[in-house]
Amino acid sequence: MQHDGLSPLTSPLTTGLAPGATRVDPLQAKVDALNLRYRHHSATSVMQAALKDPQAGKLALVSSFGAESVVLLHMAAVVDRTLPVIFVDTEMLFAETLAYQQELAERLHLENVQIIRASDATIAAEDADGTLHQRDTDACCSLRKTRPLQKALRGFDGWITGRKRFQSGTRAALDFFEVEDFTGRIKVNPLAHWAPENVRDYMEENRLPRHPLVAQGYPSIGCAPCTSKVAEGQDPRSGRWRGQEKDECGIHFVNGKMVRSGETT
Repeated sequence: MQHDGLSPLTSPLTTGLAPGATRVDPLQAKVDALNLRYRHHSATSVMQAALKDPQAGKLALVSSFGAESVVLLHMAAVVDRTLPVIFVDTEMLFAETLAYQQELAERLHLENVQIIRASDATIAAEDADGTLHQRDTDACCSLRKTRPLQKALRGFDGWITGRKRFQSGTRAALDFFEVEDFTGRIKVNPLAHWAPENVRDYMEENRLPRHPLVAQGYPSIGCAPCTSKVAEGQDPRSGRWRGQEKDECGIHFVNGKMVRSGETT
């Protein structure tokens, strides 16, 4: 299985087949089987299944320790406190996020939190004055988040995210398991079908601490320079990169070409 190559693993393979026939991609077939197997399961059951089902492979949980991250982190802690938890410190996060990360790791007894950053040399070469986000937010996301994350995920068969359908239109069809294009990894989204009230109820029932910025009007929290408050009734993610045609950070591949808009965690 490839982890860092760029060959289109999700494209039909036709070598050796009859004209007009396509070979089912084994990774997509695996994801389809997992979604079928767990389609009626709860988020907690999907989390447990993902960590125990051999088909899911070796997984890490990627967390921003943002507004709703505590739900997934708590579920993981209940199942396996040794699960690798990857936290990308972009070095532009709110101070409240850094403090919250330490608080949750201690409170939930997470034993394998891995804090990753872009190297000093890379930052010096590409954003020496720390103003790249003002000129090119996509390049800044790639430098400080996506590329360090992709490097950290090498060696894993997949990763667990906290994404949910209600968060934005681009996630409306999100399923529990999906193929991550061009990496050979699976993404697991245990909370995909949750509504905002499910998140709220879980936090209240388990008495979990909220990110301190939520109460100040930040329902979705990223890097400080690119995150603003959200008015009541607005899309929860409208405060991210406000005024730009961008609502995700990361890298996607479209028609075989790399583009600067992708996944957030």
